[in-house]
Amino acid sequence: MSILNSFRRSIHTSRTLQMPPVNAPSQGLYDIVVIGGGSGGLGAARRSAQYGAKAAIIEAQPKLGGTCVNVGCVPKKIMWHAADLAHHINHARYYELAKDVSDSYTPHKPRFAWSDFKKKRDAYIERLNGIYDRNVSKDGVEYHHGWGSISNKEGTSVTVAKDDGTSYEIPTKNVVIAVGGHPRIPTEIPGAELGITSDGFFELEHQPRRVAVVGAGYIAVELAGVFNSLGSETSLLIRQDKVLRNFDSIIQDTVTNESERQGINVVKHTNVKSVEKTSNGLLVHTDSGSPLEVDCLLWAVGREPETEKAGAKVAGAQTDAKNHIQVDKYQAVQLADKTYSKNVFALGDVQGKAELTPVALAAGRRLGNRLYGPPQLKDDHLDYNNIPSVIFSHPPAGSVGLSEDDARKEYGDDVKVYTSKFTSMYYSMFPQEEKEPSAFKLVTVGKDEKVVGLHLVGQGSDEMLQGFAVAIKMGATKKDFDNTVAIHPTAAEEVVTMT
Repeated sequence: MSILNSFRRSIHTSRTLQMPPVNAPSQGLYDIVVIGGGSGGLGAARRSAQYGAKAAIIEAQPKLGGTCVNVGCVPKKIMWHAADLAHHINHARYYELAKDVSDSYTPHKPRFAWSDFKKKRDAYIERLNGIYDRNVSKDGVEYHHGWGSISNKEGTSVTVAKDDGTSYEIPTKNVVIAVGGHPRIPTEIPGAELGITSDGFFELEHQPRRVAVVGAGYIAVELAGVFNSLGSETSLLIRQDKVLRNFDSIIQDTVTNESERQGINVVKHTNVKSVEKTSNGLLVHTDSGSPLEVDCLLWAVGREPETEKAGAKVAGAQTDAKNHIQVDKYQAVQLADKTYSKNVFALGDVQGKAELTPVALAAGRRLGNRLYGPPQLKDDHLDYNNIPSVIFSHPPAGSVGLSEDDARKEYGDDVKVYTSKFTSMYYSMFPQEEKEPSAFKLVTVGKDEKVVGLHLVGQGSDEMLQGFAVAIKMGATKKDFDNTVAIHPTAAEEVVTMT
């Protein structure tokens, strides 16, 4: 950060800072215009401006921050904390924490005041929005509210379409497409529009009594877990027999089994055929049995990029079958002749690789470094290998590197796997049927047993993964793990004591 700080000091301190949003472009040519005010776009715009570039960011939604801050990871984690606390309150009886001195603890699920909690959660998000506004102004980034789209094939002009129907053009040297995506509703299913998506989850004013969540990915698993933990009667409808199929089998198996043990009705090998409104709620018809009667149906069946609205095709950007923009390692968009643009870039969810907030943020900052930073950063780009990710399920799970199956496909018989299945000491006072499992897997390759994958599920997995991800990124071997003295008694010690 010392390089960046030295450049910050060289920026003229009297630069005019306009409080967001502005209603028209300022005079002259912009160095960089970013379409999309989420994590990736903010990372690119702010880092570029910190080096002295004339930068603008265009956001269509009323608030900066994108999906993560407004309808994604931040409010979701707040809901997960509430759900996790409900678990701990229910666990108190196993530690002989009585209701009062004369009465033994009666198992119960505390009443969750959904509406009151939503107000507090929304107020917190609003404070974050204000912080984003101030940071953009502090760094000298112009914030334009409206739909941004590239308006010529050279990628040197961006149209801002305002809510009132008017528009204006911003001339620029470079454009970054960072518009993210939106949750998909399967419109081919009759009545699908009667359901909500993850966006709608955060708009719910009251807790539904009966919920059906459709999907097997991390969003479906996380939201089903929140509903269930807070007292809703929850069904999870999946097309195959396990959840989280993009993760290692140890995570798939453990989370699927534990979701069922905790009371989620996991309906396997099922597809929704239609949805109808009734006097009592919604009736969800499937191909696997009797229809489900619910108060709320939530679709978590994937996300779609906002490629078209950003004018990516106008600039000649090539896309894959799912409409994700194809880019090189420097985030430059691929053109029809298989070359890459010199001035049009795409990052974040719109390019379909590792659709995670820290990934978009890191890619955006590195792009700013490369375009406007000092010579030693002119090759800066994000390495998309060994990116850690966490599922806020119950229990949480985390993964970095290759799954066992992917490692065997790539390395064949050179793969050696270590596993540990155990029960956290936290559950030592619990009856056997109430104990939550932990399961860890270490995937190694070659005679040196280089660690190429680590997969954790169990209490504390979400917080312990980050440090091990650093070790794996640095090329750690199984011997390095073995030579590390364990911290006892912790769950994390299992990672360095597997045999």
